[in-house]
Amino acid sequence: MKAAALTRVQRVPSQAVGFSAQWSRSLSQKQTLVAGFDGREVRGTSDELVFVQNRASAIVAAGGRERTLSFFVEDIFRVTDRLIVKGGVRLDRWRNYGALQTTQPVRQTGPATAATTINLFPDRRERALSPQLSVLYSLNDRVSLSASVYRAFRQPTLNELYRSFRVGDALTLANENLRAERLTGGEAGVSTIWLNQRLNVRGTFFWTETTRPISNVTLSTTPNLITRQRQNLGRTRSRGIEIEAEARVREHWTITGGYLFADASVLRFPTNTALEGLRLPQVARHQLNLQMRYTNRALFNEGLQTRLAGAQFDDDQNRFRLGRYFVMDALVSKPFARGLEIFGAVENLLNQKYEIGRTPTTTLGPPRLLRVGLRWRLGTQ
Repeated sequence: MKAAALTRVQRVPSQAVGFSAQWSRSLSQKQTLVAGFDGREVRGTSDELVFVQNRASAIVAAGGRERTLSFFVEDIFRVTDRLIVKGGVRLDRWRNYGALQTTQPVRQTGPATAATTINLFPDRRERALSPQLSVLYSLNDRVSLSASVYRAFRQPTLNELYRSFRVGDALTLANENLRAERLTGGEAGVSTIWLNQRLNVRGTFFWTETTRPISNVTLSTTPNLITRQRQNLGRTRSRGIEIEAEARVREHWTITGGYLFADASVLRFPTNTALEGLRLPQVARHQLNLQMRYTNRALFNEGLQTRLAGAQFDDDQNRFRLGRYFVMDALVSKPFARGLEIFGAVENLLNQKYEIGRTPTTTLGPPRLLRVGLRWRLGTQ
């Protein structure tokens, strides 16, 4: 039997402030221009008390600040009554600064302990230009086609840059040299309406490739400890198809469902070619969902949702497999006058036990959870 021991006690205070503004103007009956900007400032710190052999060993603090400023412009143009073209571009600039890590040993009885160490991280600046082009064409009143190509990015978080952590037998190190992920992708789809607009079926094929994706890469493995570090991989690819359907069965009943097939793998990683061709962690190839809703403001509202996900892996080397799982949730609400509503919800209605992590210590998803409350919508008569 394997015993568990406390390794860290963590506190993560953070503050964030932001602003945004948007401007739009109709240049003609067929063309609309939209532009705007937004900004955000985030400050975060991870304060941890480290334990070694069940004894407090050190106080470790790590964190910094992040400032982001973005500008965007978008042009929506109706070429004909059946064809709409939308193009846009977004420029993001961000800066990480004031980042440091301090380690202060906890004083024990006996000889003096080591002095506090401070590690200052250099300021970082980066920017990303993200264009996008979309086309929507209506073949007739029931069938429409769509296609789009785009670029996007994801900047590393303060947590990924500066905070190391340990869960079970796995130690994951931060990496202050991480760069932003860059994604290039495209998709094409068809949407159809049938049975006097009571049935809507949509299908989309997508293909994306990401350069410098951030992943937890295994550095070493021993019987007692797995050491990983957040690193930028070379290139990954995700491709697949998504199918969605919505049916209004009767006046108050609606059924929706969807299926997602996603093939996500590592294409290139020169630093560690052994990872090439392996599947990306935490991405199931097959996902299925089904919802049933009953809506009647004169009586009550209710909903039932089910989710089915196929097997996936929890690590970069595809060693720790997470099994498939099935979860069901339920919601019932009763509206009252003046926007007041009482509700009750049950998550994981069947109390299924399923894995969400293996490090290799197994982590289970939440058990059956019950929520009851009141919801008040302002401005509702």
